[in-house]
Amino acid sequence: MKSTLALGLVVAAAVLTSTAEAEIHSRSKELVVMEARDLPEQAQAPGNSLFLHSDNAGSTYLYVEQQQGTRLSVFDVTDPARIELVVSTPLAAEGAFDFVRPLGNNAELVYVRDGQKEAVLDLRKAKTPVLRMISTVTDLGPAETLGESGFLVTSQAYNYVPAVAHDYQVIDIAASAPTQLATVKDVRHRVTNNETGTTFLLGPNGLTVVRRLSVEYDYKVHQMQMQGN
Repeated sequence: MKSTLALGLVVAAAVLTSTAEAEIHSRSKELVVMEARDLPEQAQAPGNSLFLHSDNAGSTYLYVEQQQGTRLSVFDVTDPARIELVVSTPLAAEGAFDFVRPLGNNAELVYVRDGQKEAVLDLRKAKTPVLRMISTVTDLGPAETLGESGFLVTSQAYNYVPAVAHDYQVIDIAASAPTQLATVKDVRHRVTNNETGTTFLLGPNGLTVVRRLSVEYDYKVHQMQMQGN
């Protein structure tokens, strides 16, 4: 088993260090910035909101709201070095919306920005999510979940507060002198997968991914050890 594990680690290291020519790499070999053009074509579309969801099969998906709520794109980000588009499907969400919070393990609360409407994104089939509108004017954000089948909430109207855009700089401080690797403009939403150390930044130019190779490597080692037990 030790020899198999060692071979697997070599293969994992090779995958982590193999990259596309357009990607931005730090001299420290720790950071990789993948811009929208390095990702599947649908990642180049501007978006308004995003969130991560892991299923029971060990896969992690990134859900991105696009085209003012008329489209939802789902990316498989289980392996940050090989991000793939799973599905890009049209929606009838009645306008741009935001992902707010999980409702149990298989749903995500959604706020439609105009009209104070809410919805639930059903994730029981993670690759084919279904958006279901809710006929209520009560803010479900602070709701208490009642298992997987319901929630308890007080009467309070939802009030949309626009996200403030920020420019982010990716700085490499491990080299002899701090180096700015990239600037990502007008980011309104970001999310980080703590298991792989991957940060996803969403703005008008689409999706930008910042990878931490050492965290990815440690995560792969842990996964292989768990499979070996």
